[in-house]
Amino acid sequence: MSLIHPTAIVEDGARLGADVSVGAFSIVGSEVTLEDGVSLDAHVIVRGKTTIGARTRIAAFAVIGGEAQDLSYKGEATTVVIGPDCVIREHVTIHRGTARGRGTTSIGSRCFLMIGSHIAHDCVVGNDVILTNQAVLGGHAQVGDFVILGGLAAVQQRARIGAHAFVGGLTGVTQDVVPYVMVTGRWGALSGLNVIGLRRRGFSRDEIRAIREAYKLFFAPNSGTRAERLDRLVAKFGTEPALAPFIEFVRETGNKPLAHPRSAGDAGQRKGNSAGPGEERDDDGG
Repeated sequence: MSLIHPTAIVEDGARLGADVSVGAFSIVGSEVTLEDGVSLDAHVIVRGKTTIGARTRIAAFAVIGGEAQDLSYKGEATTVVIGPDCVIREHVTIHRGTARGRGTTSIGSRCFLMIGSHIAHDCVVGNDVILTNQAVLGGHAQVGDFVILGGLAAVQQRARIGAHAFVGGLTGVTQDVVPYVMVTGRWGALSGLNVIGLRRRGFSRDEIRAIREAYKLFFAPNSGTRAERLDRLVAKFGTEPALAPFIEFVRETGNKPLAHPRSAGDAGQRKGNSAGPGEERDDDGG
């Protein structure tokens, strides 16, 4: 049984599953689908062709399914699709897709979007992603599974971030980021592997060592063109399952710029680091 506050507005045509709750002064548009167990706090607005997955909770003053902030958008019937078991906190904004883009802004399952974070039109966000307070994704950005964006991080439009990457707070991402890495600094540069995250996700010691070796091999200074480095990566790690996402990501990037490790002379680089290009040593060995 759904619980709708008497001051809420649920427009005719909206589809509500079982055990949905809609708080005071919230607005649910006529083309919205709220699946079983969705909870809207007070003052939430959900509009457009938006589908919100089961058991997702949305806090006060979030606006989901707003018009794309793109000059090409002319009111086309584009969509937002959000997976189950997400937590969307206060003042989050998620915009619908555009006709010249994918037409859909999609967010996976179990994502945690903290206060004031923003997902722009046509973005693709994977499963188990965390956007910390006021982190923002520009239009058409793609974010892989288990990515974490620190507070006030900003991802440029059309940039891609590979699975299991960690983006530090206040970091601007203007280039594609391969899986498994950490990105830090005002203008995001690689600062090693996200070893702690990989351990938490159940990667074995051998898998992490293989990823480390691949990272060193691919990002070694003065080691040839990207195509040559990719060929060496495939030759050595092409049968390693843990490296398949890394290799595929580089292939899909094509000629787009990739974020690289910070050079030894850059500010913030740790001295005495022998764990590989831009990588901090951890207690797993070097």
